[in-house]
Amino acid sequence: MGLLHSLFKQMLSSMRDLAPVVIVFSLFQLLVIRQPLPPHVGVAELIIGLISVLLGLTLFVKGLEIGLFPVGENLAHAFARKASVFWLILFAFSLGFGTTIAEPALTAVAGKAGVVMSDAALIAPELEAQRQFAITLRIVVALSVGSAVVLGVLRILRGWPLHYLIIAGYALVLVLTGFAPDEIVGIAYDSGGVTTSTITVPLVAALGVGLATAIKGRNPMLDGFGLIAFASVMPIIFVLVFGLIGFGGGA
Repeated sequence: MGLLHSLFKQMLSSMRDLAPVVIVFSLFQLLVIRQPLPPHVGVAELIIGLISVLLGLTLFVKGLEIGLFPVGENLAHAFARKASVFWLILFAFSLGFGTTIAEPALTAVAGKAGVVMSDAALIAPELEAQRQFAITLRIVVALSVGSAVVLGVLRILRGWPLHYLIIAGYALVLVLTGFAPDEIVGIAYDSGGVTTSTITVPLVAALGVGLATAIKGRNPMLDGFGLIAFASVMPIIFVLVFGLIGFGGGA
């Protein structure tokens, strides 16, 4: 009964979170666009879709609370107790790389990026070339997030100020943006956004908070967060550099 009650409360919370999205879509559809729905989409399909999204979001968030958050925090505690920096760094990189490769949002953006690069004649127009570019982009972004999580873990261990690293990161982004090909700039910025999505954020945040909790003298609120900021800016840097190396300057 306790689990059912908890799921019901989470469903109410998910309904509250989804309500603004539904209201915005409905208002623009009814008052601004005033176009009929696509032929294959009816009222029944809309209702089924909304219910599916609601159930999926509820189960996803509850799964994070029950399993992934505790596991991430316990692993961070265990590595901190063992005082093995090498294994902690290796785990941090693997966590960042693995969660990013599995990120659905990155898969969608990478697929569209392959089409855009093909239309811009920067890669061959064949579907295989688009697929290869999408895979390469996903690997580059995954490497960047793995590196970002490692940097975030080192920051927690060493007590480095977060704002200095963030300012330096975005300053580098501004410099690279001026030299990277125009076609890759938008892809790079979107890559930084999609990495802070449904799979990456919960596990990386759990790692940071758990690690800050386990280390004496660290405050989980002050030191445990910030890994997501690195996971957002580092992909932009990596993809811009990838564009410079692979396609030359565009300034």
